[in-house]
Amino acid sequence: MTSTGYCRECFTGTLHGDAVLTGRVEHIHGLPTYVAQPEAGTQPKALIVIISDGFGWELRNTRALADSYARRGEFLVYLPDFMDGAAPSQSLLADIDGFMAPSPDWYTTLVKKPYWALKTIALIVPFLFWTRQSVAKPRTVKFFQNLRANPPPFKTQNLKIGVAGFCWGGSHTIFLTQDNPKTRVAPPGSGEGVPLVVCGFTAHPSFVSMPSDILAVRLPLSVANGPDDAFLGREKMVQLTKILEANEDVAHEVVVYEGARHGFANRGDPNDPKQAEMGLRAEDQTVNWFIKHLG
Repeated sequence: MTSTGYCRECFTGTLHGDAVLTGRVEHIHGLPTYVAQPEAGTQPKALIVIISDGFGWELRNTRALADSYARRGEFLVYLPDFMDGAAPSQSLLADIDGFMAPSPDWYTTLVKKPYWALKTIALIVPFLFWTRQSVAKPRTVKFFQNLRANPPPFKTQNLKIGVAGFCWGGSHTIFLTQDNPKTRVAPPGSGEGVPLVVCGFTAHPSFVSMPSDILAVRLPLSVANGPDDAFLGREKMVQLTKILEANEDVAHEVVVYEGARHGFANRGDPNDPKQAEMGLRAEDQTVNWFIKHLG
């Protein structure tokens, strides 16, 4: 939902059924996590943690992105279940597409569409409750703190850490780039607390409080968005850009993809050449950003 009503594009998208996933699932610091690694024999250059969109860590699209980041940037990539199992069923994608499409007959109008609408409400309301920031943010911060503080077997305390967040994960990503002193952790052998991440990337972030969230950013941040996004529309994107440009101490990058729909960076329609092309460009933006800052 948005402040102006229902956001169709927030919960629609195309599953990449042809993607051959190469990662594996492990339990890391108490959370089931999809793990993608560089090619065998390649030492990871850094660790990327993905905070998913509203469809959670099991969405095939997001796992395919994790594999791509690992391959292209030679990164170790974690995609944890920060929603603690509360992500809505992926069947919601097809239900909302059917609800929003023109009705081919009276049966669809009178029977199918009311069913799809009720099912959508029944799935989204619990999702919004169980994944609200007051519940999910502490879980997310704790995971990053554990990455920074804990010894092997995870072997991440010496790796630079970047975070990539989509839609629901965008506000959490922006929070991590604010480097709140209260969340800092002192790694083993160090008496000084360090930021949980080095840099962040977010595409079509949701639930961002403007301008306060962006004014608080202290670490390098890259943003990808459409100009008329349901959560960060044209005026807010102009405001976001001006705030980041005014802060000369913070490296930033803001790319506005003209015509991009919400979700284009991780759930873009491969059958729509323009959306597919912008999704690939956003992936390039992400990988290049992390190579630059985590190298």
